[in-house]
Amino acid sequence: MTRRLGVALLALLLAGCAMPRPAPARAAPVPIPAAPSPPAPPYRLTRAAFTDLPGWGVSTLEEARAAFRRGCAVLSRRAADAPLSGVGYAGNAADWSAVCADATPQARAFFESRFTPYAISTGTELGGLFTGYYEPLLEAAPTRGGIYQTPVYGPPTDLVQVNLGAFNAKYAGERIAGRVENGRLVPYATRAQINATPPQAQVLLWAADPVAVFFLEIQGSGRARLPDGRMVRLAYAGGNGRAYTAIGRTLINEGQLTRETVSLQTIRAWLKANPAQARRVMETNESYVFFAHEELALDVPGPNGTLGVALTPKASLAIDSRLNALGAPFFVVAEGRDPVQALLIGQDTGGAIRGAVRGDIFFGFGDEAESRAGMMNAPGRLYVLLPNELAARIGATRDYTP
Repeated sequence: MTRRLGVALLALLLAGCAMPRPAPARAAPVPIPAAPSPPAPPYRLTRAAFTDLPGWGVSTLEEARAAFRRGCAVLSRRAADAPLSGVGYAGNAADWSAVCADATPQARAFFESRFTPYAISTGTELGGLFTGYYEPLLEAAPTRGGIYQTPVYGPPTDLVQVNLGAFNAKYAGERIAGRVENGRLVPYATRAQINATPPQAQVLLWAADPVAVFFLEIQGSGRARLPDGRMVRLAYAGGNGRAYTAIGRTLINEGQLTRETVSLQTIRAWLKANPAQARRVMETNESYVFFAHEELALDVPGPNGTLGVALTPKASLAIDSRLNALGAPFFVVAEGRDPVQALLIGQDTGGAIRGAVRGDIFFGFGDEAESRAGMMNAPGRLYVLLPNELAARIGATRDYTP
């Protein structure tokens, strides 16, 4: 998101600052115009039947129903004409009021009677990528000492986070971050710079393992176990706005791992086995995440997502909210080593989650969640379920311009 704005601003600056050049001494050759680039394929919805969804008939839907209800609590507080996120297919809050008010107890009967499924594609391309995330466990202490030497920072006092959609609707869902210098917003420090010079931020906890803190940042939230056994939740509270670089790509480029072997588990194992190089490799990802303490209640299944409700393990999905609708139900058909055919609710976003057919499945907390999230990197298809009234307006198929 910063790249798009950055290119536009750079073009404006170059145009505004260019000095007039003298005419050439000889006639310049007439340039041959380049062939126009083909238009980007549109975002396309194509109506489907529930029987077209692989695995729908045997999928467990109760957790998705509960997650949908939690999301409805947010939608019901919005103004009736408040639009849902995405390219526009999901209408506004009023379009979801009837399904949110429906009290049908049986999950399957509810979804099959009140919704119409649509296949999501980029033009005729149906395939996309699905990954997973989880809540990692951090061993940490309130004060520095002994093995607890790695800081977990709250948001710096000089960090400015900007919602670009508040300034121009065409940037809806886009955010940047930086700091003010001489009245101008400039990029915030990189990971390497923050490691070298601590930011103006509160240290929430001191962790026992810098690699564990790095993976906490990658996941965006997690839990910390204190020396006395108490558990606290660390929730995402902002970032430095720098571009995210997957260090798996760094290790592949350096010949340390291969595309066939790279995974959360192998990356972490390499970092642990190579402590002298670990910091340098982690710093190739300039992105840095800051956290906040969050109540760890027994009746709350997961951390809060972008929608503003607690995430539900194996029933919440992170999506690209520039294209898809937060709060809507999505049926995921993912292949790979750990196939998934499940109904999930779009309740979160992520810096690396970009594209129409792109999703990040929340697996929850614990060893199994970590294992499944680490293995999840698979091609697949994505369907959105829309209230029947919205589907009647859309028809059999419709293209949208992102």
